Amino acid sequence: MAKARTRKTTGPRSRRGKWLALIVLVLVAGVAWAYRAPAFGFAHAATSYSARVVCSCRFVAGRDMKSCATDKLAGTELVTLVDDEEAKSVTARFPLLSSDTAQYRPGYGCVLESWDK
Repeated sequence: MAKARTRKTTGPRSRRGKWLALIVLVLVAGVAWAYRAPAFGFAHAATSYSARVVCSCRFVAGRDMKSCATDKLAGTELVTLVDDEEAKSVTARFPLLSSDTAQYRPGYGCVLESWDK
């Protein structure tokens, strides 16, 4: 009966794999760092716009939330929307990057909450 061969995990191949994983991790972190400003800017613009438009749709036009969610722009698919019927507000969230809330105020329509918090 032939003996089953076992592979060493401490040889040069495993070290090469660890170095390759480390290099890939450093490259991904570098790209994320380089594009952080545009990513945060896009996320903030997307949540602000979505919150304001959907709030107006919901509380000025009187449409339901499902109908208003179709008014989102292309490229804002990751933005989630939650309405608060009592406060007459809509909160838009972009995962891990941004969140904005617009609230209906009589005479003014839907107004974004202050960004200076």
